[in-house]
Amino acid sequence: MIIQIDTREKSRAIQKILQYLNENNIKYVSSKMICGDYCDISNPLFCIDRKQNLNEVCNNVCQNRKRFIAELERAKELGIRLVFLIEHSAKIKCLEDVRFWKNPRLKEHPLALSGERLYKILSVVEKTYNTKFYFCCKNVTGREIVKLLEEEQNEKYIKVKLQS
Repeated sequence: MIIQIDTREKSRAIQKILQYLNENNIKYVSSKMICGDYCDISNPLFCIDRKQNLNEVCNNVCQNRKRFIAELERAKELGIRLVFLIEHSAKIKCLEDVRFWKNPRLKEHPLALSGERLYKILSVVEKTYNTKFYFCCKNVTGREIVKLLEEEQNEKYIKVKLQS
């Protein structure tokens, strides 16, 4: 496996990811990607978009909605399956857990998204764009990226075997 990392990923934000890749002798290259932040270069039709937390996701579905949807549309048009890996906390393990998330912005901005509203929006995004939202803690993001890429590769291999 050789992982392609989008050049727009901030070097400080991905230090632990690179450390994981180096410690596990996983090769990687930095290159601008059409969409997402990570892919296995042998399978560019499956990409992972890393989000630093649910606050960034809220920003994506509210203030930056046009750009967010444009990226999903671009992926869909090109036949790329784009999934999201959200680094948040151990409390959020799956999309359903987002319902119980307490958005810290609600204290100052009563119109900010609640966890329940964010959950509903992300559920619609999953169905509309054939995507999935995965969650992890920041200290295991590298491992989770590799795991998602390997699982996709295994699924692809199984489908090819079944067809032959």
